[in-house]
Amino acid sequence: MAKHIFVTGGVVSSLGKGLTSAAIGLILERRGFTVSLQKLDPYINVDPGTMSPYQHGEVYVTDDGAETDLDLGHYERYTHARLSQSSNFTSGKIYSSVIAKERRGDYLGRTVQVIPHITDAIKEAIHQGAVDDVDVAITEIGGTVGDIESLPFLEAVRQFALDKERGEVMFLHVTLLPYLRASGEMKTKPTQQSVGKLREIGIQPDVLVCRTEQPMTTEMAQKISLFCNVRCEEVIEERDVAFSIYEVPVDLCRAGLDRLIIKKLGLPNPEAETNLSDWNEMLQELKEIKTECEIAVVGKYIKLHDAYKSIYESLAHAGYANRVKVKLRKISAEEVLVQGTSILEGVDGILIPGGFGERGLEGKIQAIRYARENEIPFFGICLGMQCAVIEYSRNQLGLAGAHTLEHSAHSPHPVISLMADQEDVDEKGGTMRLGAYPCTLRKGTLSHKLYGEEHISERHRHRFEFNNDYRARFEASGMVLAGINPESDLVEIVELPEHPFYVGVQFHPEFKSRPLQPHPIFKGFVGAALNHSLGGNNSGAPKVESLA
Repeated sequence: MAKHIFVTGGVVSSLGKGLTSAAIGLILERRGFTVSLQKLDPYINVDPGTMSPYQHGEVYVTDDGAETDLDLGHYERYTHARLSQSSNFTSGKIYSSVIAKERRGDYLGRTVQVIPHITDAIKEAIHQGAVDDVDVAITEIGGTVGDIESLPFLEAVRQFALDKERGEVMFLHVTLLPYLRASGEMKTKPTQQSVGKLREIGIQPDVLVCRTEQPMTTEMAQKISLFCNVRCEEVIEERDVAFSIYEVPVDLCRAGLDRLIIKKLGLPNPEAETNLSDWNEMLQELKEIKTECEIAVVGKYIKLHDAYKSIYESLAHAGYANRVKVKLRKISAEEVLVQGTSILEGVDGILIPGGFGERGLEGKIQAIRYARENEIPFFGICLGMQCAVIEYSRNQLGLAGAHTLEHSAHSPHPVISLMADQEDVDEKGGTMRLGAYPCTLRKGTLSHKLYGEEHISERHRHRFEFNNDYRARFEASGMVLAGINPESDLVEIVELPEHPFYVGVQFHPEFKSRPLQPHPIFKGFVGAALNHSLGGNNSGAPKVESLA
């Protein structure tokens, strides 16, 4: 039976519970344990798939097609945990399942209530998340303690702990020590009140992880210990990292959290060391990198960093692999229309991410044309690939008015069309082409060279596709259709072989990149951008000796 760690948060939202949970998963894996990770979100939406990225950040997609919270991206980037539909439950998903049972008559005439029916459904969801007989199941409770929305989840985990033996469940509370610059001091009262709220519910934290800007003194830890009923050594400092979010696991180990978890859960080999040697080596090498290249990300939701979180992380991973620091130039696609392509001057690569809606579409198309005509490395993802097809159709194939049916129902040349299996779909939530699908790469293409294999699998999230009615025109042109889905004959990848680096993909490769295993296309793209910054004229494959 799995041991369980429940991670809660207090004082304010966006404290980094997801990063902390992911770091704990990494720490436990490096001590030889298997882990699962799960996020319980208190909002009523069944999943974040219909929410604006400005509301929620990016929607992360799992292999089995779940549209999930972006924290699951942290989980996968830090650990080897297998994430699925059972890795993210919301209030909407829980209540929907209970209401469906009530409609079927499963409750045999009883009054359906939050306790026990909703809390029982939450406990069942926690069991579903602990997959494959893992050693430790880590469950993050979204929201902030004290919010009315979180109460059923907190009550459920309180009940869950009652059903377990001592040492099988651990509660870890992430809180904030705010620093008041006017008085030059940190305050512990918000943490005390947050823990007080938890204790009113019936949950006593085993460990407090305190987010801070400034170092936490021994006296502060003692004060928190006294008023929050935890031992002084169980008050862990988690100071803001100065360099990289990948420092978090190292800092937590340095503070002794790994030993506390092993002790609290009664896990074997308590005297063993947590092996983070390769992680430390990566961080050290990152700090020593001096070479830079600049990549423009031209998107619709550019004002919110989390809207393209996985893309930014994937670029960082590829930078590490190429021994280069990737500088980001975040550009709103609408600004390209206002200021012109001069806003792109000086960049070494242009990336167009996915998105929905017509706003900024023509700005993306202009940016792609600029990249193509000026031989600047280009990488298009999902809608970015579709915009590349539209741009090439208009300006190279002479198809005036070429467009996507998503935004131009009467286009004379709908080079991007609705997928056949989407034509009768009316509901928005969870109905797109979602999850992992196979792709066969054309031998000799840049993509085939980068992946080093012919058959790949990548995650998708879209309704529209390359229109195969125009396939013959493209195959007769300079644009190569480099990847095809063998089941639906869907075009997955387009390339321009004569360009230094020009790749558009229908899928989302950013969901499969890891710090120590960067995605091959991101790695090749950043390598090409580096060569561009050094004045090289490459054909997509890195030509700088240090990039091997």
